[in-house]
Amino acid sequence: MSIATFQSRGYEIVADAVPATDCESLAETVRDSAVHSGARCFLAEPWCATLSKRLREHARLAELIPAGYVAVQCTYFEKSTNWNWLVPVHQDLSIPVASRVSAPMLRGWSEKEGQLFVQAPVALLEQLIAVRIHLDPCGERDGPLKVVPGSHMRGVVPPEAAVDARRVEGEVACLCARGGALVMRPLLLHASAKSTGHSRRRVLHFVFGPRVIGYGLHWHHAV
Repeated sequence: MSIATFQSRGYEIVADAVPATDCESLAETVRDSAVHSGARCFLAEPWCATLSKRLREHARLAELIPAGYVAVQCTYFEKSTNWNWLVPVHQDLSIPVASRVSAPMLRGWSEKEGQLFVQAPVALLEQLIAVRIHLDPCGERDGPLKVVPGSHMRGVVPPEAAVDARRVEGEVACLCARGGALVMRPLLLHASAKSTGHSRRRVLHFVFGPRVIGYGLHWHHAV
């Protein structure tokens, strides 16, 4: 797939972003780290900072993550028979920042697990790249992410319009083998259903962005 195609569709699946043999050890490390770091705070962990560097240096991912970008967030998601959930169609609009800034274009301030978040301006959101590393195979029955191709080109989409777009334009299920990566624009409309199988779907969701973001904002943590 060309860079132009990625830019127009808003997503791409990259096989073997992480060796499959590393995935189980990463999952165990995540489980141990979650005791004291929580689901969103992994970038402060050395193993996570190292992994983010490996992703930027991966031959195919390096074509999609602009040079000079830094990792600014890593969130862990898991679906299993014991921990199952669905997510309605939406866009990822909030970013983790170091401190509150008073500016009319900044809104939706919140705090999650000790981190401050704000809904970023569209011009900044359009620059971000998310990389979802699959620590398990993710098939149709594992609650895969489903995306509306090209929807990231529309800016912020109201919830009602997002539902209509999903119904009228259709969606694509992003299936991944173990170690595969789903690379996507955070403004891409996406959703996921509950898992209907008996497997686990564990994902490390990285966000990469420019080191300097403007608007008086600074990243909460960047590596």
